[in-house]
Formats: sequence, C-alpha cells, structure tokens
Amino acid sequence: MSETTTEALQYRFDGPDDAPVLILGPSLGTTWHMWDRQIPELSQQWRVFRFDLPGHGGAPAHPAESVEQLADRLLATLDELGVHRFGYAGCALGGAIGTDLALRHPDRVAALTLIASSPRFGTADEFRQRGVIVRTNGLDPIARTSPERWFTPGFAANQPAITEWAVQMVRTTDPGCYIAACEALATFDVRGSLDRIGVETLVLVGSEDQVTGPAAARTLVAGIPDARLAVVPGASHLAPVEQPAAVTDLLVRHFSTSWQEAPGTPPVPVKPVLSPPPAPVAEIAPFEEPVAEAVPADQYEAGLKVRREVLGDAEVDRVLAEAEGFAEDFQRLATRYAWGEVYSRPGLDRRARSCVALAALVAGGHWTELAGHTKAALRSGLTPDEIKEVLLQTAVYCGMPAAHQAFRIVQEVVREETTPRE
Repeated sequence: MSETTTEALQYRFDGPDDAPVLILGPSLGTTWHMWDRQIPELSQQWRVFRFDLPGHGGAPAHPAESVEQLADRLLATLDELGVHRFGYAGCALGGAIGTDLALRHPDRVAALTLIASSPRFGTADEFRQRGVIVRTNGLDPIARTSPERWFTPGFAANQPAITEWAVQMVRTTDPGCYIAACEALATFDVRGSLDRIGVETLVLVGSEDQVTGPAAARTLVAGIPDARLAVVPGASHLAPVEQPAAVTDLLVRHFSTSWQEAPGTPPVPVKPVLSPPPAPVAEIAPFEEPVAEAVPADQYEAGLKVRREVLGDAEVDRVLAEAEGFAEDFQRLATRYAWGEVYSRPGLDRRARSCVALAALVAGGHWTELAGHTKAALRSGLTPDEIKEVLLQTAVYCGMPAAHQAFRIVQEVVREETTPRE
C-alpha cells in the first residue's frame, strides 16, 4: 500500500505492486473511503487506485469545471506513476469521468463499470441551482440532505453512523470545488457518443436510486455496444456503501471476465510511501447489513421480496391491488410458489430465468404478462439484443405469428424503458 498527493489529484494504492491497476472513481461529495468495503476483496487480484476529487477529503482545492478536466488530471497523475492501461469503475461523477476516458482515450481503458451513472445528469439548471445554494448558504444544506439522495430510508434509519459519516464527508468538502464539480455535471452530455465506447461495460444501478436510477442505466446500456445491466436490489444512489457485498461481487465478476490486457504491458512501478497511511474510518465500522435484507421465514414474504425485486414495486402493487377480494388467495399462491419457491431456487440465475419466462409466455400467447416480464428481463440484466435473440428463437419453436406479436409488444416496452426521461 502507498499513498501520496500530487498537484493534480490525491490518490491511494492498495494491493500487490505488480498486479493490473483497477481505478475506483468517487461520486460528487464523497471521498475514496466510499470504496472501503470493496478493497479487501478487490486488492487480492488488482492494484487498486483510488482518488479524491479536488477539494474532497482534504485534497488540494484546485477546482475543475468540466468532466474532461477531471479526466485529464487523472491521466496526468497516472502518467506520472507510469500507469498506462487500467480497468475503471466509477460512481456518478466518477462514472462520468470513466465514460469520458473510454471515449477520448480508449487505448487506456481495459474494462469499464459505470455505477449510478448517466449520459446526462438531470438538467444544467438543476446543478447550477445547487451551486447557487452552496454560494449562498454553504454546504450544510446539501450535506444534511445527502443521506436522502444516497441511501434508502431503511438503511439511513438502521445505520446512523454511516449516515453521519456521509453528512460530514460533504460538509468538509471545499465549497468552490463542489460548485465547480456541479458545473462539470451541468455541462456533461454524451448521449450522442455512447456508440463510440468500444470497451466491455457493466452498468450497475441500485433498484431504489432516485437520482440516476434504472431508466438512466438502461439508456447507457441501450447506447453502449456490449454493455450489460446489473440492478442491485435494496440499494439507492451510493450502492457500494449500501450493498457492498453485492457490488463487490459484480465488480469481481465483470473485471475477471471482461479484462482484455494488452500483451507485454509492463507492471506498475513501485512508488515510495511519502506519507503515512490514513487512519481507519471508524465512522463506517462495524457494518451491519440492513435487517430488511434477511430472508423471511415465511415463504410468502420471501416470494414477495423476490417478486418486487424482479418485477418492480409499481407492477406488484398494481397486480395485488387488482386482486383484492376474489383473486387474493390466488395471488398469495402465485407469490408463495412461483416466486418464493421456484424463482428463488439456486439452479439458474435471474437472467436465465427471465429468458425462460419470455419464451414460455410467447409459447402460451400470454401477451399482457409478456410486457411485464420484458421490463423484468431488463431489470435482471438482459440487454435489448439478448431479448431479441430469445424472441428470434421462439419464431422457430412457437411459430411466426406468435413471434410477430411478441416483437410488437416487446419492441414498444424496450423503447419505453430505454428512452431517456427528461
């Protein structure tokens, strides 16, 4: 492990000196400590490089007013260290930096993960208004409301130490650098360039993210060739903190399978330790998983949890509301058996089960359910192209008329789910 500060960026290394470099980029208002829970496992395979945004975490307050400037400062730091090729995972603003690197410096990025990210973050007015708030009132109003944006209500209530840690992290950020970062997000818009990203990309989003949620993630997946979607249940905007085990597992699997290292890439040179390692962040330890994530003993409750994760709360609430009274017992049976027993079995992952469900619904001509399960397939990580392949195969085994009707329904759902909502 080594740590130092350059004029460009403050950074830290963890892991073997001769391992491939994996960069973790932070979101606006956070520090490299947002990745603390990922380090023990990631540093077994990679030399993990974490950095702080300007004015964050005690880093020098040299504002950067565009994502391009932040990416250039990161590359300047890496060039100084002799790091040419690397994997990159970034959250929110950190994801925007990774997107910019993949677009402008594709030879440098070996594999990419975008977490809670978007090709455009809200509107320019929203971020510039946030800058007005900071200039007028300081960072305290932003800090106090950060947990609402970053975490689900249950997590924030059950983890007061982490919630307070988040507030203090924002509160200690340099206001000028925070405002500049808001300007960087205000001007970031790569919606027309996503098809130029040639690196294998994992798009990861919390199912409850109200800032850059599943709709923004699907826009990225629809635009980036070979991109894959992973929706983390029970997580909001800061998924690496709220659901660390799930995020770590997804990162390990993605970078282990998609990393295409250039032949003859030299190892990263060992740098001397120029300052002592930081003290452990006591505020975020010990970590306890939210009570709500435990699997309920009752099979109905277990099934309902899975059903909501796959289909979404809105769809499940609609079906259950319509079933009150006469069909209520049937819905309880379906939830308990189909979702609590069959869908929860370990033999197939949710992507595979979505493929089976789509094909079976086409074969049975169940068109209303097909629309809902198309949304579920996207939530489970299937790309539009993969869904298309499932439908093409149903044309062989279920007949052309059935496949024709399926394509009409699914095409409309995919268009609706992957169109940016402005």
